[in-house]
Amino acid sequence: MTCDRLVCANCAAPVSEGRCPVCRASRERLQHQEGIFGGLTPAALVVLLVALVAVAMLARGFAG
Repeated sequence: MTCDRLVCANCAAPVSEGRCPVCRASRERLQHQEGIFGGLTPAALVVLLVALVAVAMLARGFAG
C-alpha cells in the first residue's frame, strides 16, 4: 500500500506530505512495511496462493 491517497485523521492532509507527527509516523511505517510481499494487494496474494496450490496438486498428480 502506498500513502499517496491516504488522508491523515489528525490534520486532514495527505499522509505523503507528512505535515504532522502522525503523518510522518504513518508514512515511515508504510515505507518500512514494503518487503518481498509488501507491495502486493490482498487479491494478488490470493491469486498467488491459488496458483501455488494448483502447482502442488499437479506435481503430486504427476509423481504418483
